Amino acid sequence: MADQEKETAARQGWMGLLARAPEAALMALWDRVEERPAYDWLRAPETGGVMVRGRAGGTGAPFNLGEMTVTRCALALADGTVGHAYVQGRSRAKAEAAALIDALMQTEAAERIRALVLDPLAAQMAERAETRAARAAATKVEFFTLVRGED
Repeated sequence: MADQEKETAARQGWMGLLARAPEAALMALWDRVEERPAYDWLRAPETGGVMVRGRAGGTGAPFNLGEMTVTRCALALADGTVGHAYVQGRSRAKAEAAALIDALMQTEAAERIRALVLDPLAAQMAERAETRAARAAATKVEFFTLVRGED
């Protein structure tokens, strides 16, 4: 059971990375993959909306924050491996690439795909987050209070 939980967590990790990735970055890395397997659509890419929920302070009561556009698809490789994708936005090409990567990560090509696509993508996104955090930290203002003598 623990192995299945580890596999599920790993799959959630790469699917989340693919879902959040900027399309240009993902497609540039995906173009580096030369051998792409044949597949059949189980569900061709389709665009729709999902309700995004939030919690005040991260722990409060849930509330509907708003809608977000997503594109989803599912495909099957010739060996029967199924790949799914739910990605932000309307890009059918990004959804297709994400589903193919998901399927390939469940095969013997996983290490090659991780090295060519997932690891560089994770590094790019981490660098982007650090840059954004550094820019925000540069605008931080620290307030302090001077205590005057008691009257």
